[in-house]
Amino acid sequence: MFVAGVPGFAEQHLVANGASDLFATALGEAGRHARSAVGVAGLPMGAPVEVEAVFATA
Repeated sequence: MFVAGVPGFAEQHLVANGASDLFATALGEAGRHARSAVGVAGLPMGAPVEVEAVFATA
């Protein structure tokens, strides 16, 4: 996950918690995952957050 922020912002992990909570709510146990949160100065099209996910289906 990439989180756009101003210089000095160090709470990217808290922003990532929102995405983790969403996956857990939507997918239950199957939503458990590993993650990383990286702070960046800006993202394409002014997006505040970019989430990348890979899902497997049975």
